[in-house]
Amino acid sequence: MVKNHLILPCEIAAKSIIPAMKASIAIQLIESYNMKQKDVAELLSISQSAVSKYMTRTRGYILKIDEIEEAKPILTEIIVMLTNGKPKRTETLEKFCQTCIITRKKGLMCQFCEKADPTIKMEKCNFCLIR
Repeated sequence: MVKNHLILPCEIAAKSIIPAMKASIAIQLIESYNMKQKDVAELLSISQSAVSKYMTRTRGYILKIDEIEEAKPILTEIIVMLTNGKPKRTETLEKFCQTCIITRKKGLMCQFCEKADPTIKMEKCNFCLIR
């Protein structure tokens, strides 16, 4: 039987890129805006416990999203949107998707796809690189 490769890039992003983004945003909100973990958790729709783990870098650091130059301004835009009141959901979603696309096009997610499904070989799969 031939195995279908149904591990989708968005599934991998949900486990790697999104937590990395939320971790980076949480740290900025707490360190630069002096927000409380409880308030950051509410803004990011996560638990206070998740924020605490982001702060101690025990969660959300599988990928150093804040070291990707193209992602930095987008993360800043998200932070500004969050601190200036209630942003439109679609605007926030667009920023998260933009960051995911940047990460995928740079080939930074390939290792996670390969780890999730060892039959996927990075040198044969260029799906994210051409999208």
